[in-house]
Amino acid sequence: MGLIFSGRAEMIENGRGYIQTVRRAFPRPSVIRIGYMIRRPRPKVRLSKREVFRRDNHTCQYCGVRFGRMTLDHVVPRHLGGSHSWDNLVTACASCNLKKGGRSLDQAPMSLQHAPYEPHASALYVFGLHLDDNDMWRPYLEGW
Repeated sequence: MGLIFSGRAEMIENGRGYIQTVRRAFPRPSVIRIGYMIRRPRPKVRLSKREVFRRDNHTCQYCGVRFGRMTLDHVVPRHLGGSHSWDNLVTACASCNLKKGGRSLDQAPMSLQHAPYEPHASALYVFGLHLDDNDMWRPYLEGW
């Protein structure tokens, strides 16, 4: 609201009602456009258990099951030289993680359904979880 009142931003969409003061009602913006762009480095998605589950859609990357207790698995175990990175972590169900154990994919005859990767921090990925409540954001997030 401060950016809008100072003239540095303009309201594009009003999807959240109004802010009522004693004398006036102000539209509560859902989407604003800032008048100038400040160049910042592209953000990176932080490596965490929750983000690995999100990337893999809460699906075991070995058997494809989507229910039950999910765990993280290192494709190349750390004691065999594997790193704790996006390219080496996958979501696994408890039974597949136990079956694979501390072995590599070749030693335990298992294969991945999808190769692990670092997700790109696009606006749609970062704010996509909030689209159910704010569907009017979709056209602005897809173009970014």
